[in-house]
Amino acid sequence: MRVATTDDLDAAGETLALAFERDPLWGWAFEDAERERKLAALATVFGFFCEAALDLGWLRVTDGVEAVALWVPPGAPEMTPADEERLPGVIDDACGLESAARVSQLLAAFERNHPHEPPHYYLSLLATHPDHAGHGHGLGLVADCLAEIDAGDPPAPAFLESSNPANVVRYERLGFRPTRELELIAGLRATQMWRGPGGSVPPAAHGRFDPGP
Repeated sequence: MRVATTDDLDAAGETLALAFERDPLWGWAFEDAERERKLAALATVFGFFCEAALDLGWLRVTDGVEAVALWVPPGAPEMTPADEERLPGVIDDACGLESAARVSQLLAAFERNHPHEPPHYYLSLLATHPDHAGHGHGLGLVADCLAEIDAGDPPAPAFLESSNPANVVRYERLGFRPTRELELIAGLRATQMWRGPGGSVPPAAHGRFDPGP
């Protein structure tokens, strides 16, 4: 694992685009787009998120960018006000009218449902390049990040949203627990998952985490 630099942004965008190409939620956003256009748009949008996160020091990659993990540390904004102002134009230019509207709707749904307490590390994006899938690059990258988080003083909880039900069990292997399932877009759901400080079970029963329906 290493901290990503500007030299990694193009490769990170490509890895994220290919990994999310068939994701249920992001696939919905581009369901009518041609594959080439869809991948280019995803790479641009995800690449923008990666670039915005560089200064946080928590855009992490494997040596060859086979896997990418974008974290937002506790108390930090996902992007600066200037980047937030630029984002709609980036989406419009990259995605085209219909897909841009769906991407904006999806991002707004994630933001609207994102918990802000307790302070936590947020795994915003995780991807493994399809050419390197099945070798543990993605989960290994997250495990290394979690070890660093656990070594903090004090250790902090970690949070993510799984937009693909198939990934829930993989995150459970790293200590995350499903705490809420929600409908982000009509008929399309995501699972919110927490991992307690130092790898502990999240104390949902204490009211700090919403277990949902």
